[in-house]
Amino acid sequence: MTQFRTKILAMGSNHPEKKLTNFDLEKMVDTNHEWIVERTGISERRISDRRKGELPSDMAAKATRQALDKANLNADEIDLIIYATNTPDNNLPNSAVQLQQKLGITNQCPAFDLTAACSGFVYGMSMADNLIKAGAYKKILVVGTEMLSNMVNWSDRSTCILFGDGAGVAVVGRASEGESSEILATKLGSDGSGKESLWIPNGGCAKPITEENVNDPDRYIQMVGQDIFKWAVRTLAKCAKTVLEDAGKTLADVDWFIPHQANMRIIQAAAKRLDIPQEKVIINIERFGNTSAATIPTAMDEAIEDGRIRRGDLILIDAFGAGLTYGASLLVY
Repeated sequence: MTQFRTKILAMGSNHPEKKLTNFDLEKMVDTNHEWIVERTGISERRISDRRKGELPSDMAAKATRQALDKANLNADEIDLIIYATNTPDNNLPNSAVQLQQKLGITNQCPAFDLTAACSGFVYGMSMADNLIKAGAYKKILVVGTEMLSNMVNWSDRSTCILFGDGAGVAVVGRASEGESSEILATKLGSDGSGKESLWIPNGGCAKPITEENVNDPDRYIQMVGQDIFKWAVRTLAKCAKTVLEDAGKTLADVDWFIPHQANMRIIQAAAKRLDIPQEKVIINIERFGNTSAATIPTAMDEAIEDGRIRRGDLILIDAFGAGLTYGASLLVY
C-alpha cells in the first residue's frame, strides 16, 4: 500500500480589530502594565466584536481564504475540515460545518470539531498527517480559532490578563516526489489527573447554567498557575525531545521553535531546558496574548509572511493545554 508524505501547503491567520492593552486593563481590574509584562510578557490582546463578524468561525473563514489564495486552491478542493476550538459558535451544530458554509464549500466534505484546549491545533495536524499518509484524503484544512474573551472573568486579574481572540489555519496536503517539505514526526498525550488545574467548572452537563448560578464565577476560566507552569515546562521539553528522537534529528538541527504562547516565562524556561537560543524562538504573545488553539498557527503564519520561516526550514511546534493535554510536531516547512 502506498504511503504518501504530508506537508503544509499554506497558512493563514486573522485577529479582531480591537486591541485591549494593559493600560486598558488597569481601568478594569487591580493590575498594572509593569506587573502584567513582568509575569506574562503580554502588552496587549485582541478582543472580538460579534457585530463586526468576528465570531470564531468568521475569523477562521478569513484566515482560510488567505491560505487558499496562497496555495492557489479553491475552497471545494478541501476534502476534510478539522476544527480545533474551545469556543464554538453554537453548541449545535458544530463550528466546522458553519465554516464549511461560510467558505462556500459545496462538495459535502466531512467536517468536525476537535476539543483539546491549547493543544488543539497540534492534535489536528497529527490527525491530518496520518489521514493523508494513509491516502484517505488529499487536502485537509486544520483550524485553530478561539474567542476566549467570552470565557474570561474580567474581574479576575489572574486570568483576564492572559487571554485573547484569533484564528490560524493550515492547509495540509500531499508532498510531491523529491521535495523536502514534510511532517516528520508527531507526539500527542494527556494527563487527566490535572483536569482541575485549568478548567471551567460550570456550564456543561455536570453543572448546567441555571437562574441561580448564572452570575457565579465558576462559569469562567479558572487556573492554578503554579501547577500549570511546572507541568508545562517539563512537558514541553519532554515532548520536544521525543519527536526529535523519533525523526532522527537533534536540537541543533532545529531552525525555529514555536511553542504554545501561554506565558513568556514558560516559553523562556522551556527553551532554556531544551538549550534552544531565544533568537530561534518565534513569539507573538506580547501583541496577541494566549489565543489557545490559535497561538501556534498564527505565530507560524506571521513568521512565514515576514520571511523568517522559509521552505526547507526545520520547525518544532510544541503545545500544552487544559485536560491536561500536550502535543508536538517536527516538520520541514
